[in-house]
Amino acid sequence: MSDNPIRILIVDDSAMYRRIVLDVVSELEDVEVVGVAENGIKAMAAIAKYKPDMIVLDIDMPEMDGMAVLDALGRNRMPVVPIMYSAHTIDGAQITVEALQKGAFDFITKPSSGTLEDNRRLLHAHLSDILDAVRRIQRIRINTERRFSPLKPRPPAVFQNGIKSRVIGIGVSTGGPQALLQIVPKFPQTLHVPVLIVQHMPALFTSVMAERLDSVSPLHVKEAEDAEPLLSGNVYIAQGGKHMRIEPSPHAGKGLVIRVTDDPPENNCKPSADYLFRSLAEHFGGQVTGVIMTGMGADGVEGLKRLKQLGATVVAQDEASCAVFGMPKKAIESGIVDVVAPIETLAAEILKTVV
Repeated sequence: MSDNPIRILIVDDSAMYRRIVLDVVSELEDVEVVGVAENGIKAMAAIAKYKPDMIVLDIDMPEMDGMAVLDALGRNRMPVVPIMYSAHTIDGAQITVEALQKGAFDFITKPSSGTLEDNRRLLHAHLSDILDAVRRIQRIRINTERRFSPLKPRPPAVFQNGIKSRVIGIGVSTGGPQALLQIVPKFPQTLHVPVLIVQHMPALFTSVMAERLDSVSPLHVKEAEDAEPLLSGNVYIAQGGKHMRIEPSPHAGKGLVIRVTDDPPENNCKPSADYLFRSLAEHFGGQVTGVIMTGMGADGVEGLKRLKQLGATVVAQDEASCAVFGMPKKAIESGIVDVVAPIETLAAEILKTVV
């Protein structure tokens, strides 16, 4: 074990799940389980005592549930990365999306089928990915010198021809629900372009997230449906577990339609931002604003490169406001980003680029 292991607290009212998570976490490298708790009250006491780096936190618990713990963590600004356990049901999806919008780092779906060994293997893989992201976050916190200087905003080359974007495409992953809640409601009712969003989430969760964003936004936000027309002033979120692209309507003169497809995953993602961005490049050329936001991995970067070749504008979320500075970092390193902005001003920067 390293001198600086990830310190984890496991919180679940089920003794069985506590045991399963403990067994899986114990197999991972450079991890130390500092405690377990069966409800939120005991969790808060353990947080104060052990000061963990990460919490595996159940939502549905007696006395003090996971949502109350999240609220308390937010008020106290504790430097903890919470992970929410969630059952894969509509109610579970609604609660989980709310938790993510409150700042939960990620979620793990409690299994409803499959063998114990299969479920353990999936949990192991998911926790490994999350721990990799937490380690990167720790390195950023420890290193006071930023390795990447924020890019200074500059006029995108496409503006030299007086051409602005006719569509906005957004790719986002870990930390996305909270980040989207801070930008989509800022798009005004007078926005005259469509917005298409790829958020890496499973089925059920994207429809719930769309409903929540729609309830607080001037624009109509919806989960994309196959063959529906692409309308200006609407925000479309790709279905979980499906890809989203656009193509001409089969009816002459009827514009473009959205297609929801079951093509293979790209970058281990489905939906994939690269898949969407390529489609936007094909049908809008350089009149696209491609936005890359918080998330692990590099999904979206290749699609943005194609857009940039055609003269599109690329906007990235800055490091400080990202839950995980993975996808934006890769785009910035590729030299294709025109504007880097914090989440507080990201919507304003996007709006500057459209008609």
